[in-house]
Amino acid sequence: MTEPTAEELGLFAFQVFSKLEGAVTAGMIHLGDRLGLYRGLVDAGRPLTAAELAGSLGLDERWVQEWAYNQGAAGIVEVDPDERLSLSPAGVAVLASPDHPAFGMGSFHHLPQSIAALERLPEAFRTGIGLAYDEHGPECAEGVARGFEPWMRANLVDVVLPALDGVATRLRDEGGLVVDIGCGAGGAALMMGGAFPKATVRGYDISRHALDKAHARLAESGLTNVDFLDPRASPLPSNGSAALVTTFDCLHDMTDPAGMVRAIRSALRHDGTWLLVDIKAHDTYEENARRNPMASLMYGISVLSCMSSALSQPGGAGLGTLGLPESRVRSMAADAGFTRVRRLDVDHPINAFYEIRP
Repeated sequence: MTEPTAEELGLFAFQVFSKLEGAVTAGMIHLGDRLGLYRGLVDAGRPLTAAELAGSLGLDERWVQEWAYNQGAAGIVEVDPDERLSLSPAGVAVLASPDHPAFGMGSFHHLPQSIAALERLPEAFRTGIGLAYDEHGPECAEGVARGFEPWMRANLVDVVLPALDGVATRLRDEGGLVVDIGCGAGGAALMMGGAFPKATVRGYDISRHALDKAHARLAESGLTNVDFLDPRASPLPSNGSAALVTTFDCLHDMTDPAGMVRAIRSALRHDGTWLLVDIKAHDTYEENARRNPMASLMYGISVLSCMSSALSQPGGAGLGTLGLPESRVRSMAADAGFTRVRRLDVDHPINAFYEIRP
């Protein structure tokens, strides 16, 4: 083996340890969200010292100070020459504004549970069988909802559904059955139920943690046209009765995505629409690595969560986070009997949107 030069060794070590820095700082972002540190900076309305921030939240000053030094060095929190802390306008949106479309704390909410999966993944590597989402605990369902819903609240009813040919108008004027597969904690189903009171919305999920949260939110909402079901107990309709079927960021996580696409075709009316929303991906690893600056993150999340879920049963498809490029969407749709696939002109940093029709 050729001995690396000192420069090569230094550069490679820097690259490796910069990844460790990112992981550690991600943990500090989780703490900032969980402890309300970001929100505390916003609520103050002015820059705060670590002592002032700690005092406002009932926390220990020394711990907050060291956390702030990490955040300042990482460029997350702004630290002025007098070591007063503040957030930039972008920081306020991403870190402390749950209703902003760019709010990002959902991805950090269940970080401890995702990292804890590392203890069990060596066995998955040996057996080929991964972890279902519920094995990550209820925080996973909560985190997915916090990450998914801010953008959807701003765009699903006003931007995405109107981009489908005639769907929003028909649901508003005539109603119809809407089936949301992989509904999670129910956010999208509740949005659609509220926007289209003449429609009947059924959300389906196999996560008990997610369904428990969805039912609780449904009770709080007062909506009577929405329900949440476990397809193992209450199967999807197979009689061609659904006007709209939606799948948001879930098809690539399924053990049998091709079977699900066939089930969606059976559920839809002859003039119905399937709205497929899933992760943007390219056909090859080379394209993903070259064209997606978050490719390494996506592949890592896949091992921790997405591919793991898709391999949680023997024979699982294991598509993974970047496993559903447009070419595969089109071929799976055609194999299930769909004849039309149109990629929608919807601007989203991570997801692609497709209108698929019989």
